[in-house]
Amino acid sequence: MRRGTLRCVSSTENPGDGSQQVPPPETTGPDAVTPEAGTPAAPTPAAAALTDPTATGSTPEEAAPGAAAPEGAAPEGAAPEGAAPEGAAPGEAVVPESVTPGAVAPAESAPAPVAEAVSDPAQWGRVDEDGTVYVRTADGERAVGSWQAGDPAAGLAHFARRYDDLATEVSLLEARLKAHTGNPNELKAKAQALAETIPAATAVGDLDGLAARARAMVGTADSAAAESRAEKAAARAAQIARKEALAAEAEQIAAESTSWKAAGDRLKAIVEEWKTIRGIDRKTDEALWTRFAAARDAFGRRRGAHFAALDAQKGEARAAKQELIAEAQRLATSTDWGPTSAAMRSLMDRWKAVPRTGRDGDDDLWKQFRAAQDVFFTARAESDKVRNSEQLANQQAKEELLAEAEKLDPSTDLRGAQAALRRIQERYDAIGHVPRGAMRSLEDRMQAVEQKVRGASDAGRVRTAPENPMVASMRAAVTKAEEQLAKAEAAGNARRIEEARANLETRREWLAEAEKTASRR
Repeated sequence: MRRGTLRCVSSTENPGDGSQQVPPPETTGPDAVTPEAGTPAAPTPAAAALTDPTATGSTPEEAAPGAAAPEGAAPEGAAPEGAAPEGAAPGEAVVPESVTPGAVAPAESAPAPVAEAVSDPAQWGRVDEDGTVYVRTADGERAVGSWQAGDPAAGLAHFARRYDDLATEVSLLEARLKAHTGNPNELKAKAQALAETIPAATAVGDLDGLAARARAMVGTADSAAAESRAEKAAARAAQIARKEALAAEAEQIAAESTSWKAAGDRLKAIVEEWKTIRGIDRKTDEALWTRFAAARDAFGRRRGAHFAALDAQKGEARAAKQELIAEAQRLATSTDWGPTSAAMRSLMDRWKAVPRTGRDGDDDLWKQFRAAQDVFFTARAESDKVRNSEQLANQQAKEELLAEAEKLDPSTDLRGAQAALRRIQERYDAIGHVPRGAMRSLEDRMQAVEQKVRGASDAGRVRTAPENPMVASMRAAVTKAEEQLAKAEAAGNARRIEEARANLETRREWLAEAEKTASRR
């Protein structure tokens, strides 16, 4: 064995007799392979990651420069089998420089294959004295090449790296089958090609075990394809279920919802979510979209009908309120205070029963209605003010007469006091109404004067005259009327308050007349 030159020669095998053709050792030249230019160390399978199987036109095998091609095919950029570059001996295998077998682009969706355990190449092959490299298989030893320079261990390592390349490719296919990435039929074809080429590979390693793994992948590819189809079917069913749920929700909204704003916003959100759901066949997707679109259209029609009805209702309400405004304007100039006040209160009750016509329109109508009522109630308040001023003047006049009557002294001149009292009473009765609050006290003062004059003859004897039955009855009627007024004021019913005040005023006037009549008897 010569030192200083290195030739890596692949044997031309005859599977029938195991013979090999090895070029003479002296066949050397300027293109001979040196140890420094030999095959780079093969990476372990863990250094090779899977590409994204969904990427168009890219598969791990296509991206791996060191991947084994199917039998009979030459890698891109490499010379066909049996052909040697110029200056190389026939049958010499020249390994391209700067090649990293099994290097592929990383992918997030597929797991990296499990790293292969690095085995001792001496366990699977040897180099004899003339440099022939053998690999041990179940069928015996088989020559795989020639190592003409350097340490025999380096020659075994060189052919072991070729085995590592094949092992890496097998691990990649196993990982892809396990992860259900890529086309299962294509993976099966590649596994079949590996199972056929590995037993005759020019490599040192457990070729029988590696070929068995490739054959096992051929057997499991169909089941992997079935699992892949099942997973895709399950994913498709899940996506269909999502869209069916959205369509059902839209149908429920279309049939039941009256929250028009919130429901409309939800339908818009469903459309956006719908766009994100993929992976459904066109026919099913179109049928589900038809359901959703029909539900959305039904909701739109129902919402449109609702607002159309609201518009019609608002028109009717506006017309009704305009009639109430016209009626209030007709009553605004009335001076029949009692009946007109009751009519105005009735108009207010009817106004409250009419639905609103919208914020802006309703506010304008209310201002017109309230303005008409204010005209009437302002005029009534002015009338009440004038009447109250007259009643205050009447009260003052009666108080002056009462003061004059209270100065009478029947003990000195009984007849003169009686005559003066009658004249005072005539003037007192001629004066008109006084405020209700002062009426009772004035009548009590007059009654006291009358009692003093009547009892002057019996000044030395206390006598209590029995009360006239008519006066007692009128006094009870006044008390009852006062109670009714208090109840009406507590209830806040304006109509009842007005009626109770009028009734009380009448009862008091009757009582005053009854008391005057009784006192004169």
